[in-house]
Amino acid sequence: MAATDAVQTPAAAARRNEKVGNVVSTKMQKTIVVEVEMRKAHPKYKRIVKSSKKFYAHDEQNSARVGDVVRIRETRPTSKLKRWALEEIVRRSSLGQIEDAAAAAK
Repeated sequence: MAATDAVQTPAAAARRNEKVGNVVSTKMQKTIVVEVEMRKAHPKYKRIVKSSKKFYAHDEQNSARVGDVVRIRETRPTSKLKRWALEEIVRRSSLGQIEDAAAAAK
């Protein structure tokens, strides 16, 4: 039993926390800042309240651009602030595609 517990199964990796949010900044190398918007009912007034939080995520290939919708997954600490890693890019930003076309034209 102990030998099977020591090996990390795919189910154990799937239990890691995941969040979906917008990329706000890509100014650092291999790091993106993702803003996740949370909607929660107010405890007393029962009105839906929006709140947002920024997470620093590791982006190995520097593939994400500002405005992209991405999925990030919790991981071991990579640096002082980074505890998340880029899992996938859900939707590309149309603004980023325009900037790439302009850069290619020059």
